[in-house]
Amino acid sequence: MNKNSQKFYLTGPAGKMECVLDEPEGTPVGIALVAHPHPLYGGTMDNKVAQTLARAFVGLGYVTARFNFRGVGESEGVHDEGRGEVDDMEIMLDHMIEQYPGLPYALSGFSFGTFVQAQLQQRLIQQGRPAERLALVGTAAGKWPMPEVPADTILIHGELDDTIPLAHVFDWARPLDIPVTVIPGADHFFHRKLVHIKNLVAQLWRRDI
Repeated sequence: MNKNSQKFYLTGPAGKMECVLDEPEGTPVGIALVAHPHPLYGGTMDNKVAQTLARAFVGLGYVTARFNFRGVGESEGVHDEGRGEVDDMEIMLDHMIEQYPGLPYALSGFSFGTFVQAQLQQRLIQQGRPAERLALVGTAAGKWPMPEVPADTILIHGELDDTIPLAHVFDWARPLDIPVTVIPGADHFFHRKLVHIKNLVAQLWRRDI
């Protein structure tokens, strides 16, 4: 955690949620939520890609929150295959909106976390309060039933990902007509390629429409 990070706890349907808040310098321009990879395969909120996403959004001026999914670290409960995790992420979002009213909010995630955030965005759309935008890294297409996401979603994937093959992401993104940014030589965990994620999110977020 950086010097502007602080740990806090929320209570979700399954009990305690262990959370971390990363604050930008100055007044926040938005809220960003980061979702980590699969908890049954070692995924935590301290995963390097999740931390990189948090740093990218802090750099954009967003106050950023992430938490350990059920059964990870100090978070209570057991893995719920994405269902309860979406509920918990919505609780996190509502908490952040209460703490930072009036700010736009963004959703980001890595691997299994992309499945959680895409589902949450569908729920928020149905509620009439969609997130401003999504940034998904190592999108879990073909591994979990990824729903549709908005056309301006940022998709970043590793060329050599053997956990979620790039071809599966193309098959999912093609009918949605969403570009996929491919990092050459990157595996699923983006070893020695993390700086590209941070730079790409920063560059692609600041778009003129």
